[in-house]
Amino acid sequence: MQPRNMSMSGVVDLAAVKAAGEAKAKAEQVRAESARQGGSAAVPPSALVIDVDEAGFERDVLQRSAEVPVVLDFWAEWCEPCKQLGPLLERLAVEYNGRFLLAKIDVDANQMLMQQFGIQGIPAVFAVVAGQALPLFQGAVPEAQIRETLDQLIQVGEERFGLTGIAVDADADASAPAARPAGPYDALLEAAMSALDAGDLAGAVQAYKNVLADDPAHPEAKLGLAQAELLTRVQDLDPGAARKNAADNPGDVAAQIAAADLDLVGGHVQDAFGRLVETVRRTAGEDRDAARLRLLELFEVIGVDDPRVTAARQALARVLF
Repeated sequence: MQPRNMSMSGVVDLAAVKAAGEAKAKAEQVRAESARQGGSAAVPPSALVIDVDEAGFERDVLQRSAEVPVVLDFWAEWCEPCKQLGPLLERLAVEYNGRFLLAKIDVDANQMLMQQFGIQGIPAVFAVVAGQALPLFQGAVPEAQIRETLDQLIQVGEERFGLTGIAVDADADASAPAARPAGPYDALLEAAMSALDAGDLAGAVQAYKNVLADDPAHPEAKLGLAQAELLTRVQDLDPGAARKNAADNPGDVAAQIAAADLDLVGGHVQDAFGRLVETVRRTAGEDRDAARLRLLELFEVIGVDDPRVTAARQALARVLF
């Protein structure tokens, strides 16, 4: 299956009339067959988020998309922005109560799917509706925008393809194991995540700093602070203008630093690192220090154990010494 080249802004033109009609007819056939066999059973909230691989894509995504829009979250363990977006999408999947199904796809383990969808950077989010694929968004996106996109997606599924979602049994997870006891910093970390979800980046930064004030080496707080500060830096940037400025002014260190921040938020980790290593190579004095320090900050966002950080550290050492 090759995804259609569509954007959310043109979602009302999801497909040509003929293709849309065929997809709707197929979805109706699937639902009719399901009804003949007694209908689909209600699922627990935990079943609204599934892991999908290449072997199960036909069954878990294409077939399921005949009854409910399936949102695809392309992610990887090394992708720090994915670790912010993923839990948000999972929470929304439960909150929307069966109006869409969230399918998580690890790109490292499913390179073929990544190639078929033409993904250039992660996190990347697509949807499949009645067998029709469309891109939703890429990179870090505010929760309000994600909700608006999901609402449009659900409306299209209902109006164009008759998708009414799947039934959810809210009590089915009652027997699940109890949550682990709260740790000493869980409340502060939860406050930071809630602030991020609400778009309150300053609140998130402060919450992480509150943890680090007591435990300077706390790994989750250090990572969260680096991510929140990165998002704070890019929130008011015009991506197109910033990238053009960097391209037009290769010697402007501030422009290269801003573009590197955008690269990282968009999931283009190696581009961000390479841009700053090259900036360090070309500069001296305070300019060199500024580029070097920002590169070290971006290492914290990705994580010091990531192999791309190791490679970039080696490249940095070569241009410094």
